[in-house]
Amino acid sequence: MEFSVNSPILFLLAGIVVAVVLGQSVYFLIKAWRRGKAIGMDKSKLKRIAVTAAVFTVAPAVAIVISVITLAKDLGVPLPWLRLSVVGSLSYETIAATNAESAMGLVFGQVSELTATQYVTIVLVMTISIMVGIWLVPVIGRKLQSGLINLENRDKKWSDIFSNAMFIGMIAAFLGYVFCDFSGVFKGELQGLIPVLVMAVSALVMCLAGALVAKFKWRWISDYALPISLIIGMVSAIPITNWLS
Repeated sequence: MEFSVNSPILFLLAGIVVAVVLGQSVYFLIKAWRRGKAIGMDKSKLKRIAVTAAVFTVAPAVAIVISVITLAKDLGVPLPWLRLSVVGSLSYETIAATNAESAMGLVFGQVSELTATQYVTIVLVMTISIMVGIWLVPVIGRKLQSGLINLENRDKKWSDIFSNAMFIGMIAAFLGYVFCDFSGVFKGELQGLIPVLVMAVSALVMCLAGALVAKFKWRWISDYALPISLIIGMVSAIPITNWLS
């Protein structure tokens, strides 16, 4: 039997997992609704909260759809759909898939067909690594939180510096991926500029969104800034690639 990244059995397996996650969401939604009524919250207020939450889930949903489309070219629909419906993000999933494919001599975005062995390898790289964070939370989460609280109680300034340093360290890891081929620019290989310029376009869109929120108090833009910057960044990659290739 020939392997396919869009095999019906893969859709079935992914659908089962996604259905379980959706079931959990519905369960906790019902629990929250009942709890709200039990503590005396007005029914109209509960409805307004539910509708507002539903509307603003559209923003991250757009980013997820874009991510699935981006990864589907190489990996088919079921795997990206599963990963991005449970625990995952475009930045991590793309890097993990790219690294796995590179190790097998493949180029991300240029793969026409994967063997079953290659597919399983990519799945393991994309899932096992990110699950480490889930395993570590019950092991070190409480101690880490207690340490941060103690540091904040002793010295608020150093606590802020420490938290910001950890965040910057995480961002730096992704920036390294963006700039990894930049040195080729000095040799006349301009392809290394493509991810840098795409990132710059997305960053400018985010800055513009922040400026609009600050100037005109359009708070709703904050919820849609990420998918908008993703879309514009991806669209800009087409003319930028044609220009530099």
